[in-house]
Amino acid sequence: MDDIPSMKKEALMKLQKYCAIQDRCHQDVRNKLFKLKIYGDDQEEIIADLISDGFLNEERYARSFARGKFRMNQWGRIKIRQALAQKRVSGYCINAGLDEIDEEEYKEMIRTLIDKLSNRYSGENAMVKRNKVYQALLRKGFESYMIMPQLDGNI
Repeated sequence: MDDIPSMKKEALMKLQKYCAIQDRCHQDVRNKLFKLKIYGDDQEEIIADLISDGFLNEERYARSFARGKFRMNQWGRIKIRQALAQKRVSGYCINAGLDEIDEEEYKEMIRTLIDKLSNRYSGENAMVKRNKVYQALLRKGFESYMIMPQLDGNI
């Protein structure tokens, strides 16, 4: 029985390092604790300690995640929202993360992707090319109402 407090302390130290490397969501931490065979109240206490010590902040995670996926992976808001929801991030934090994306930067990303994809499908006829570009942007998670006006002006 003396091992239990030391296991908990050891798990807390591992999770502090894990969260210090990059922002994590609560679900990532729960999964890690599960792998470390920490369950129930011990798991909740460790998560509470990580939150109170500033190692775990789901809003900060959502903001960082949204910025990174938008700028690095060129994802749209729909795909970012779905990915955060899949990680069980709260609606409030998801909205806070999406607020990190500047509207003008978002429109510019759509224009850039339209140009890039138009070049990729340059051998196609205009309607096929337009449809392929549109579908590709939808898969990236951009909203139809944001794509259409820019697509009409560029293809």
